[in-house]
Amino acid sequence: MKAVIPVAGIGSRLRPHTHTQPKSLVPVAGTPILGHIIDRLIAAGIRDFVFIVGYLGEKIERYVRLRYPDLQAQFVVQEPREGIGHALWLARELFRHEQEPVLIQLGDTIVDMDLRQLVEATGTVLAVKEVKTPSAFGVVELDGKGRVVKAVEKPRIPKSNFALVGIYRIDNPAWLASALERIIEDDRRTQHEFYLTDALMVMLEQGAEMNVWQVEGWFDCGRKDTLLEANARLLNRPEFLQPADAYDFPNTVIIPPVSIARDCAISNSIIGPNVAIGERTIVQDSILRNSIIGSYSELRSAVMHDCIVGSDASFRGLNHSLNIGDNTEIDYTAAQ
Repeated sequence: MKAVIPVAGIGSRLRPHTHTQPKSLVPVAGTPILGHIIDRLIAAGIRDFVFIVGYLGEKIERYVRLRYPDLQAQFVVQEPREGIGHALWLARELFRHEQEPVLIQLGDTIVDMDLRQLVEATGTVLAVKEVKTPSAFGVVELDGKGRVVKAVEKPRIPKSNFALVGIYRIDNPAWLASALERIIEDDRRTQHEFYLTDALMVMLEQGAEMNVWQVEGWFDCGRKDTLLEANARLLNRPEFLQPADAYDFPNTVIIPPVSIARDCAISNSIIGPNVAIGERTIVQDSILRNSIIGSYSELRSAVMHDCIVGSDASFRGLNHSLNIGDNTEIDYTAAQ
């Protein structure tokens, strides 16, 4: 099976981090988002990949070539960027003639599911999750037997709360390619972009049968809050749940789960829970929890929670020497 991964987006909701790198390379639990996606697809038996790149695409290609030298990887450049449907339309000739199904996964989405079961499923299968605000997503409507009867991108009045989570097993790649061509030819856009959801609707109108696969954990890593949520969820996997004494830093308390890369210099600090720190980062006299810290950064006298700090960043906080008597209240946030 071939995997097609669109990773051309700018990632404006994750600025300033995406000013210097594509959002798919933003780290989560010590590994770029794209690395988590590729690792899971490889574990499901997939070795043939198509990456649709755009913004800072050379960084994505370099990452894939260096990190996964044995992959059969092809790269398509999307320019201009006019949506996921447009991206897949540009890459259609690389999967149109596949005899096996293709698996499409969006490059900024981490889904907690057994991909091997999806790979081994039959027919066209769309991964979904029930959400509280379906109008913000592409959604599918189901009949009484659980089959998809309609796919709508960001409906104003949703008739379903089953959101598409960004993983699609397409049983007939040639049919999808034709549907993509149809929405481009008809200029069938939603909010000025071409969406895969509209191509799926074309296939449904032409008689395609589609089923859904409900997932538990789904993280659209295009926003700070969901990125930190994904970081915490992944860090709580068994491979990260090491005892606190697995790390040896002077005068430092480690509260698992954490991921601390090699050659970090940490002292006089409290780290965790749910903290991921990149390689060769310096942390002194600090308290960090529920945060992602990039590589080659320096934090001194920092008290941080729910923070994302990029690579090569420097932060120095306030350091006080106080002698506080009885019945005293000090609030440094009052002037903010």
